[in-house]
Amino acid sequence: MHNKKIIIIGGGVIGLGIGWQLAKAGAAVTIHESGQAGRGASWAAGGMLGPIAEAHIDELDLLKLSNESLARYPEWVDELETETDMPIGYRAEGTLIIGIQPDDTYQLRHAYTLYQDLGLKVEWLSGDEARKIEGALSPYVTAAIRCETDHQVDNRLMVQALQHAYQKRGGVLHQNSSVDRIVIQNGTATGVQTQDGFHSADVCILAAGCWSGQINGLPDNIIPPVRPVKGQMLALQMREGVMLSNVIRTVKARYPMPVYLVPRGDGRLVVGATTEELGFDTDLIVGGIYELLHGAFEAVPGIYELPLLETWTGLRPGSSDNAPILGKTPIENLIYATGHYRNGILLTPITAYEVSKLVLTGETSETIAPFHLDRFSKE
Repeated sequence: MHNKKIIIIGGGVIGLGIGWQLAKAGAAVTIHESGQAGRGASWAAGGMLGPIAEAHIDELDLLKLSNESLARYPEWVDELETETDMPIGYRAEGTLIIGIQPDDTYQLRHAYTLYQDLGLKVEWLSGDEARKIEGALSPYVTAAIRCETDHQVDNRLMVQALQHAYQKRGGVLHQNSSVDRIVIQNGTATGVQTQDGFHSADVCILAAGCWSGQINGLPDNIIPPVRPVKGQMLALQMREGVMLSNVIRTVKARYPMPVYLVPRGDGRLVVGATTEELGFDTDLIVGGIYELLHGAFEAVPGIYELPLLETWTGLRPGSSDNAPILGKTPIENLIYATGHYRNGILLTPITAYEVSKLVLTGETSETIAPFHLDRFSKE
């Protein structure tokens, strides 16, 4: 059963995660990645595991999936770190969503009520209580919501560990190897065409992030509705007086734009992120970086003195309803694992476990059933 020949298109955390689980089960897996493995959205991400902070009343299926993935994170981390002997920076300190202006407090109250209605574990804090937890917060912070269960992982370390784990299990990785088209015959995917010819497969898995809709060979009615959503980000070096341990997020209703600050174990402080619908443009723009710094400075004034280490952009794969596209398609032997938008890192474990199980057993679990491509044709 497990000697299936599987081709995965895309070598980000989703492709590598699925590939690792399949290779571990004894399948023959090949990943074709158009660039460097894990150096796209996976590398650019903030690494937040924040189902609560990202919760939306219109996205309850997604919240459930996110919570299930978060629940499996400790097992995932243990499995990956044991396999590779490489730490991936999983941290369980939690998240503070802070309000600075009166409007923010109103927004926070609204969010807090929603979280409580959804049965999520949150705690309301005064500004002083928030500053007791994170002393570097602005004296103007008026209130905060503490989300103790919203954690983080160092996505770049996870990328490197996944690549190592995948290859250690015999997975084949072709980098700088673009798939020109998915070859479909009589309604069945039979393999892929790359620059060096045709490669046959028993199963093809499309996990190419925001490029998933760009690959030739798919019938028009099943091209995944995935688009690039640009995010600009930067990293600072924390110093004494500005050593954060919790993830800090500002609320969504504000100017400057909402930001998050993610402290890493190595002393980096990741600040993100813009959300821009600009196609495949990856330019860093002064205005974007200015707004990130402005928002971060309002939350934690001490960042004014910190060294700027790095700036970068990434392209998130946004689907038309912002939820992932997972599972079987109308084409036999063609499976989708794409469109994870802002939650790719959070959803990596559940996607890897469930999609690999689908490939090995042929059965779609209830967990991923709501995320089939066919939901778009039902609308």
